[in-house]
Amino acid sequence: MPDARGAGRDETAEERADRQWQELIQEIRVAQTGVQILFGFLLTVVFTPTFHGLAQTDKAIYIVTVVLGALATGALIGPVAFHRVVSGRRIKPEAVAWAARLTLTGLVLLLATCTAALFLVLRVATHNAVVPWLVGGVLAWYLLCWFALPLWARIRYTAEN
Repeated sequence: MPDARGAGRDETAEERADRQWQELIQEIRVAQTGVQILFGFLLTVVFTPTFHGLAQTDKAIYIVTVVLGALATGALIGPVAFHRVVSGRRIKPEAVAWAARLTLTGLVLLLATCTAALFLVLRVATHNAVVPWLVGGVLAWYLLCWFALPLWARIRYTAEN
């Protein structure tokens, strides 16, 4: 009988790939919704009257933020397209691996997009020198929640005793 750490599941490679695919799609749904809302909002900003009065530096930050949002959107939608293109070719384990890579890339790009968007909004709203420090704190929080804690748990709970 497997121990509490899940020494193994009684599943074939195909069943494991199906389960991993379903788990991955559920994870992508959460991130994809957020990035699409953020990206959609970013796309509308350029059409507001206030945008044209922004300093050139703020416009440059905006452009970088929009490009990051577009890249994040592409990476997080990529697994769906990948699956559709390879569906029925009996390469589900490989598709899951590539989709996981695209998803991780999308999360890193979403992290950059959120950070850049927050920086731009706070910079325009406050013109305060504390903005980079606030954004740095939020970035540290994102890194802790999205990467450090999961990596710590991965090492802590999967290490051999």
